Amino acid sequence: MTSIKITYFAALREARGLAEETFETKALTAKALLHELKEKHHWSLSEKTIRVAINDYFQSADTPLKDGDRVVFVPPVSGG
Repeated sequence: MTSIKITYFAALREARGLAEETFETKALTAKALLHELKEKHHWSLSEKTIRVAINDYFQSADTPLKDGDRVVFVPPVSGG
């Protein structure tokens, strides 16, 4: 198991009901982690529209995760 600190923004924060959490996962990539969270929390947002930052840098969703990583999921945001 890998311990990941997750930060949620905008619609994901509202859907999850919190801004951040530490999550234990077997996911090997950010994409797999997002899929796991989407299934667990029944999110309707497309995984293709969510950007991923790992340890303060935007990364590919296929980037491998390591124990202790900080992952930020950023959904599409609109505003003016």
